[in-house]
Amino acid sequence: MRMKQFASDNYSGICPEVLRAIKEANAGHAIPYGEDEWTQKAADGLREVFETDCEVFFVFNGTAANSLAISHCCQSYHSVICGSCGHIETDECGAPEFFSNGAKLLHVNSSGGKLDLVAVEDAITRRVDIHYPRPHVISITQSTECGTVYTVEELGSIRDLALKHGMHIHMDGARFANAVASLGVPPKNITWKVGVDVLCLGNTKNGAAAGEAVIFFDKDLASEFDYRCKQAGQLASKMRFLSAPLCGLLKDDVWLKNARHANAMATRLRSALKEIGIKEFVFPTEANAVFFMMDRAVADSMSEKGWRIYDFIGGAYRLMCAWDTEPEDIENIVGDLKLSLAERAGSSCK
Repeated sequence: MRMKQFASDNYSGICPEVLRAIKEANAGHAIPYGEDEWTQKAADGLREVFETDCEVFFVFNGTAANSLAISHCCQSYHSVICGSCGHIETDECGAPEFFSNGAKLLHVNSSGGKLDLVAVEDAITRRVDIHYPRPHVISITQSTECGTVYTVEELGSIRDLALKHGMHIHMDGARFANAVASLGVPPKNITWKVGVDVLCLGNTKNGAAAGEAVIFFDKDLASEFDYRCKQAGQLASKMRFLSAPLCGLLKDDVWLKNARHANAMATRLRSALKEIGIKEFVFPTEANAVFFMMDRAVADSMSEKGWRIYDFIGGAYRLMCAWDTEPEDIENIVGDLKLSLAERAGSSCK
């Protein structure tokens, strides 16, 4: 296997700043279960980043973050509206329904990864009788599963729709840092100022080893969420090893530096793919993902050369850049892809 892969930004390691923070947290003893100085420092750091007083919790992974946050926003007879390609719909193994004791996910069209608000309102209003699970949460992903980014204006429209129907907004922010870096706006402008009630902030894809933050901007909504985390097996005894990485990422805006770099590498990768003849790109490259079309035979050839490439959404192939992607890594994969394309062209001429 190659040293650097592009199948997912989860392949990347731990960034140096996070390693240093973990090492510092590991020096000596600390009070367990989140009462340590590192957890307090990380939570306060997020309050500074978002410029608001919010409730912050740490869990082990993104599935737990999304599922517990959603379940805390609704009752078992409610429904959650999400995109058809939303992670909570396609990749959480039914965890949101499980932890909410059966709240139903209603998935709607999400062209380019973004919710179609006409379809969302139809899902909300198509029935209002007691036989239909009452819509209570709108769930969005930022940046989206298709590598696109909701603008401030688009998020404002979602807020208006949620307010109209008395619904909460949950944001899956596994790659939230990439969205902030792409838009170049303060984090508050794409969260609580546009009606987001709870954000699941991803750290793992941005240089941490494990641990995601669940941030409630609606503090009343956060009531007793700590009990839900405990019941779900998400209360870490040595919590500092989930929160210290975030301290490392927040210091000197490393979290944004990492995201900007990953985004820039994706832009560079897309340009390099164009240069070798890739013509059909499925979605805009707005964050750290590149989606494009190629023959299955070419993908098989790349696999034989040691590359992992996901056949991801709608038949498109996805390449992801990470905080540690370098220009030479792009040269390596593009060089092999150029060779595979030539091999395919040669075989077609025989």
